[in-house]
Amino acid sequence: MKNKKIILMETRSVKKKRLLDEIYASFSCGEDHISDLPDAVIHHILFFLPIKSIAKLSVLSKRWRHMWHTFPDLDFTTINIPSTSSSSYKNNSTSKVNSNVRNNYKKFHANCTSAGGADFIDQVLSFREKNSGIRVLRFRANLSFSHLNALIRGAVKHNVQELDVEVATNDYFNFPRSAINSESLRVFKLKSKYPGFRLPPSSIMKNGFKNLFTLSLSCLIMYEQPSLHDLFTETSFPLLKKLSLDGCTGLTYLHVSCRVLEDLILENCFQLENLDIMCPKLEKLSVKSCFDSYSSGTEVKIVGPRLKSIVWSNNTITDQSCLENLTCLIEAFVGFFVLFEDLGAMKLRSVNDFLSGLSHSHSLVLENQSVEILSKNNHLVGISLRPFSKLRSLELHTGFHKHNIPGLANLFRSSPATNTLILKITNEHNIQRRKWNRDLWQLSNSGEERFWDSQSNAMNSFLQHLKVVKIHGFSECESDVSLVKFLLKHGKVLQEMFLCVAELSKSRDSLHREKIKSQIMGFSKASCNAKIVFK
Repeated sequence: MKNKKIILMETRSVKKKRLLDEIYASFSCGEDHISDLPDAVIHHILFFLPIKSIAKLSVLSKRWRHMWHTFPDLDFTTINIPSTSSSSYKNNSTSKVNSNVRNNYKKFHANCTSAGGADFIDQVLSFREKNSGIRVLRFRANLSFSHLNALIRGAVKHNVQELDVEVATNDYFNFPRSAINSESLRVFKLKSKYPGFRLPPSSIMKNGFKNLFTLSLSCLIMYEQPSLHDLFTETSFPLLKKLSLDGCTGLTYLHVSCRVLEDLILENCFQLENLDIMCPKLEKLSVKSCFDSYSSGTEVKIVGPRLKSIVWSNNTITDQSCLENLTCLIEAFVGFFVLFEDLGAMKLRSVNDFLSGLSHSHSLVLENQSVEILSKNNHLVGISLRPFSKLRSLELHTGFHKHNIPGLANLFRSSPATNTLILKITNEHNIQRRKWNRDLWQLSNSGEERFWDSQSNAMNSFLQHLKVVKIHGFSECESDVSLVKFLLKHGKVLQEMFLCVAELSKSRDSLHREKIKSQIMGFSKASCNAKIVFK
């Protein structure tokens, strides 16, 4: 894969070099057919080149200077990448290009080389023709707040449609107000490195961004700004379709109710206590590493009748969870961050309510600790998962041992129509649980096997639909063997079982491992017609 990536990068580099060589060659032979093309076509061709390469073409003629001064897609993120064409141009310029063009090139090349990143951006914007619009302005720079404001004001004057900015400053800075009232701006991405930036008062924020489709903010400081917690509403962002918030310090409460929002990403908001999402057209939701682990009264509420995909990863368990009307859900990926000594009845009920809210999902992936939490849930009276009646694929990441079996059984009972079961046994738990069991396949009454057999009636629907089982990290310990025997014995329509042997098991006695394989194959033939594949 790495070699393929290198080849792909080299291929792109060669294509760019060939394109530039063809442009220069057209001047050397006196047949400049490219310059006769319409502006839009030339701009499209130039789009595939680094911006400094495009700038250097401006020395060829007035026509190409006009192309550069009206070029709409200004991506300065390649500004520090050496142009592969410059050396080629220099080497071939003596014989191919007249001396005037060559001298102009040398002057311009020296100017570009000596200019810093932000200075070069200033220069480019200052040379732009008055009525030339900017479709995209993208740059990464270390600069002052005043310099940043000046650059964004210049872009707004040229009716910029997409701003993608990553900046580093010496101190906190305020959100650039010139972008708020822009009528042309459709996409705005602002990422600050430490220490971050602050938003203006809500009265200013709520009067702008009326035409914005995408907003991405990173390293946002929201201490002592409670009025901004209710900022993302239909009235403030009537056309917003995608919202991304990353690293918002001081954000304790967030309400999102944008009417046309389709994609919401929230990451690294560690002080969040209350999340309220009510978006009728939301289709994708991703929340990672959020919520305060030490606050009480934390809550999450999600209402999304069109939600199709949810990623909920490494989030602290809230005290209350309410997921409503997720009837269109296709896939869900769930994982919690939890200190088990703090896992009381309230948080266990919250996990149960959260997972029950995903009951319409067709595919469910549960990260580490989810199965462990459900095993603890099994001891609470009156708590049970809502059936996942539409679930076709269930993937579980767990440290598989006897303490987790109740959680697995709970999930199997709640998945009456699942066709595919994927069990990924994590390595950190493999080391702790490995036990060399030479006679497990001869044992018929082990404690775990008796437990699984006692569940066969309650899991009848699950066992009647299960067709494919994949176990990654399989070993010869009792938990693995008992589950495999149970599924082979009771899986009425089971077609395939893939057993990917754990690395630790591979290093053991190969003869014994082959004996285990033989016993599995023999047990399979005696109980069902499933195909067994060892990896």
